Amino acid sequence: MAERVDVVVVGLGPGGESAAGALARAGLSVVGVERRLVGGECPYYGCIPTKMMVRGADALAEARRVPDLAGAAEVSPDFGAVARRIRDEATDDWNDQAAADRLTEAGGRLVRGEAAITGPGTVRVGDQEFNAAKAIILNTGTEPAVPPIDGLAGTPFWTNREAVAATETPESLIVLGGGAIGLEMAQAFSRFGTRVTVVEAAERLLSLEEPESGDLVAKVFEAEGLTVHTGTAIESVAHDGGTFTVTGGDLRLQAERLLVATGRRPQFAGLGLESIGVDASGRSLATDEHLRIADGVYAVGDITGKGAFTHMSMYQAAIVTDHVLGKDRLGAEYHAVPRVTFTDPEIGAVGLTERQARDQGLDVATAISDLPASSRGWIHKTGNDGFVKLVADTDRAILVGATSAGPTGGETLSMLTLAVHERTPLARLRTMIYAYPTFHRAVEDALTRLPGA
Repeated sequence: MAERVDVVVVGLGPGGESAAGALARAGLSVVGVERRLVGGECPYYGCIPTKMMVRGADALAEARRVPDLAGAAEVSPDFGAVARRIRDEATDDWNDQAAADRLTEAGGRLVRGEAAITGPGTVRVGDQEFNAAKAIILNTGTEPAVPPIDGLAGTPFWTNREAVAATETPESLIVLGGGAIGLEMAQAFSRFGTRVTVVEAAERLLSLEEPESGDLVAKVFEAEGLTVHTGTAIESVAHDGGTFTVTGGDLRLQAERLLVATGRRPQFAGLGLESIGVDASGRSLATDEHLRIADGVYAVGDITGKGAFTHMSMYQAAIVTDHVLGKDRLGAEYHAVPRVTFTDPEIGAVGLTERQARDQGLDVATAISDLPASSRGWIHKTGNDGFVKLVADTDRAILVGATSAGPTGGETLSMLTLAVHERTPLARLRTMIYAYPTFHRAVEDALTRLPGA
């Protein structure tokens, strides 16, 4: 006989864990199912440990800028300090007991194992079966995608998971992939002394962002001594026990380590979605505004295809939680999704790129303000690379997208996210008071450059 409960949450990444805890605290009987670590990719292999790597690497870079600004400094990189911090502060040596305790202390119940939906409202985990009276919530996330490159399988390549678990830096590293994960790690390892080469199949880095963003990162990387190859498809990989050899066209590279950061793939195969009439053949699950994929079944996070971000998963989880509890709340809106690549400079972006806006048939105007030429950029001096780009819909006279690249690109993004989200009229943005001298004054400058300003 199936055990009757109110809610079953399959996958306890940031969104699943948040929803399970909130619903349990609200008095519902909740079973959370997790086959790996409670908390998901973010705290153990993703955003938190990688940003600790970035923080350490950025501190080294700032110290190296002292001679241009304030005197002299001697820099001696020690990756061991970062590795210890990742183990002690971020992952507890990849032990999820604290996260598991959060769920049980909230009143939920943790079941470890592989889950599958066996019919409407029913979930099986091993030899246990649960009947969810109110909801099934899926938050199964993604895992690193490994491309079918000849010779790659069976070699000791890294994904982000092995890279954050490293206790020392390699002498040399090839990074396959010019997206956020690959670029953040490439720059971090380089600043700790690794000789790094980045290879990207697309014609530019950060191919989903504005062209100016990828161009900026490539310029900074090359100035820092990283080698960047774009428009290059890797055809084969070999490993002789100590060295990787990577070839593609006329390119032949060798390095001690190989990091594969070529994207991620969703994890919902084997969930039994066909038993409730849900098409699971695509790369994401189609949801309604309350994140339902079927009656009483919800999906949150990466598997919805709305952005593989912790903040997206948490946002969607809050909508699902309120819907299950019968609370009034606006459905999901995706016109102002913020995202940040934590390179130096940071690349913050929100909403549509110029190309996406034009592809939607909008009457588009754009403007760019150069950060080094701004008052704060001039004061900041070394390390001031960046820009602000605005994408406006001239028919509605609002911003539909923006990019904030610079030393605090992710933080400056906050005001642009609010402007895009609230569809603030350009006339109102132009009459705001912008503190001087701040990086966000570059937003004011860009507004004056928009046609019709």
